[in-house]
Amino acid sequence: MLALAFVSPMAQPANAGTERPVRIVALGDSLTAGLGLPADAAFPAKLEKALRAKGLAVEVSNAGVSGDTASGGLARLDWSVPEGTDAVIVELGANDMLRGIDPTITRAALEEIVRRLTERRIVVLLAGMRAAPNLGPDYGRAFETIYSDLAANNGVLLYPFFLDGVAAEAKLNQRDGLHPTAAGIDAIVTRILPKAEELVIRVRRAGERSERPARQLYGARAIASEDARKRADDTRPQPGSSARGISVSFNGTIVSCKHHC
Repeated sequence: MLALAFVSPMAQPANAGTERPVRIVALGDSLTAGLGLPADAAFPAKLEKALRAKGLAVEVSNAGVSGDTASGGLARLDWSVPEGTDAVIVELGANDMLRGIDPTITRAALEEIVRRLTERRIVVLLAGMRAAPNLGPDYGRAFETIYSDLAANNGVLLYPFFLDGVAAEAKLNQRDGLHPTAAGIDAIVTRILPKAEELVIRVRRAGERSERPARQLYGARAIASEDARKRADDTRPQPGSSARGISVSFNGTIVSCKHHC
């Protein structure tokens, strides 16, 4: 189903009169999936709406799976993030923490996710998580430094705490005290929006850098081709001359052969 969401936009030319939307995948757990909420109230849908209100052409796909750990996200990475994806918001680790999974396992999984995405030239925004106090200070330090370390080591964007301003706020959470209400999702989107805007800007800049060499190459070829044509015209026999000549251009270099070749 995720792949189908990208079929229609990809079928259109990149410059079909309007700017091609930046394709973002929100890869996460139930916090991304929108457990207990209608689809249009989930984080990806609300973020897309907020970014579009800012005048940014984006499409945000919901790749959240309830109960997923960082290792689970890694296992489904390839099919959850299809070809054509420009950016990924990685929101994973909450279930690792709630289950008391060794932070070294979580770190290794998230590190591999970031590595594989950056290898595919996909821009990453890493959304961090905090450990519950009852897990102890040692666990908390080992867990919470995962996100800042990965962001610093890999040059990816970081939003330190996905539930910032929402965690432990009863009015912004459902009865389980863990999953945001629609109002809670709105609060998350408002706080993460500046980082999401930066994510889109990074994608646009990366696209400009990749297009610039191609434009320069084709521009140089056009100039060389025109120059070659003019020089070829200069070597043509004048009326009344018995000389015969051939001029051939190889990447802008003229090879001339007169009389017999």
